[in-house]
Amino acid sequence: MNPLKKLASQTAIYGLSSVVGRLLNYLLVPLYTRYFLPEEYGVVTELYAYVAFLVIILTYGLETAFFRFSQTEKNNRVVFSTSLISLLITSISFIILMFVFSDNIANTIGYSNNQEYVKWFAIIIGLDAISSISFAKLRALNKATRFALIRLVNIFVNIGLNLFFIIYCPYAIENNLQSIDFVNSVYSSSVGVGYIFIANLLASVITLLMLLPEMINSVWVFDKRIWQKMMVYAAPLLIAGLAGMTNETIDRILLKYLLPENLNASREIGLYGAFYKLSIIMILFIQTFRFAAEPFYFAQEREKNSKKIYADVMKYFVIVLSIIFLIVTTFYDFFIKFLGSNYHDDRGFIVVSILLLANFFLGIYYNLSIWFKLTEKTIYGAYIAIFGALITLAGNYILIPIIGFIGCAIATLACYFLMTVVSLYLCNTYYPIPYNYKRLSTYFLFMICIFFILYYTNFALIFNLLFIISYVAFVYYLERPKIKETKTPKLF
Repeated sequence: MNPLKKLASQTAIYGLSSVVGRLLNYLLVPLYTRYFLPEEYGVVTELYAYVAFLVIILTYGLETAFFRFSQTEKNNRVVFSTSLISLLITSISFIILMFVFSDNIANTIGYSNNQEYVKWFAIIIGLDAISSISFAKLRALNKATRFALIRLVNIFVNIGLNLFFIIYCPYAIENNLQSIDFVNSVYSSSVGVGYIFIANLLASVITLLMLLPEMINSVWVFDKRIWQKMMVYAAPLLIAGLAGMTNETIDRILLKYLLPENLNASREIGLYGAFYKLSIIMILFIQTFRFAAEPFYFAQEREKNSKKIYADVMKYFVIVLSIIFLIVTTFYDFFIKFLGSNYHDDRGFIVVSILLLANFFLGIYYNLSIWFKLTEKTIYGAYIAIFGALITLAGNYILIPIIGFIGCAIATLACYFLMTVVSLYLCNTYYPIPYNYKRLSTYFLFMICIFFILYYTNFALIFNLLFIISYVAFVYYLERPKIKETKTPKLF
């Protein structure tokens, strides 16, 4: 099979769980924004920002290390078992420590009245860290269908429990339904947004149970030599992951402390968190692509035309990102309606547009990052991520007090753009890939031109659609000769 077709098919299957699943999960956003005030939703946004950091720490780069060493070591089963045992030890230890010090942690982050949040999230993070290596095994073995099934079950369970706790239980109590005895035994109105976390916890438990066959069938051998090699490879990735997560989530934490005193911090965090969700389509595509691309890139490394394949992947990747950007910005008025009237704000469109563009560059950076993973120069990934984190921190500290959460979006864009520039320079130095820079620049600039035309005009929706169609037609016109030449559908 053509390698790009293989990547496309794998991406499509992963997309079933990521795009379809998360789009369903995305529908929970209007549920939250209608049942909880921005101040309450701000709690969810803030706490999940902390979770994102802790998941990175608890997985410490072992996923990527597993992909690498399952290709280079003779016994990939031992590589998996070593990774699994390592994660089991660290995750269980983490859960125990979080339970012991839950009071102190809750007081430190300002949730002294909700110490149970710390315990719930400790279990969620620990279980997700353990599950991550089993998911990586499924990806390495090209078991995309099973991967997608388990992810979808997780999402449907999470959605179902959210609907049960947030909608059904209050309705059953209010209308004195026959199930009221059961509802009263599992539901208390005082828990409030806590049921979002409980639903996540139960979904994580079920996911781990479904992954047990992958764990049980392991050889249960811990190879110290392999583990040490993996840690050397993974350590820079951990640093890069933490720095990268700083870029993605630190703004929602800093908002609480840097906003002017005349603004309601919880409300602003809630608004920004909701706007961030509107850029989720591009984030979902990037995540879906990464699921398929990482093992794909390592598998293609030995092929003679591997660099040519990497260049083609980048081109089609940029095309898809450009189309997503234009669709979301064009239909912004449609997407914003899902959030409810409490979340309508004049700053929304500019924030969403900036975040979409930021994620555009983030996607390009993820594509570029393959050079330091293949060359085992992962330390450069750490350097780039740290550089990005410093840009993010500086940007947020300077801009939030002046322009609020718009500053968060601008800082994010500056970070990802500069990280992309630096990574591209280093890629050309250490692992040159024949990217078609002229074609990539053309597609990007055409996208930006269309965006500004739509932004500064008040054309009817039909004319806006024509602009998007013109972009697709333009791309097809340029790519058509190659399609005819190969007679094989490429990516997307």
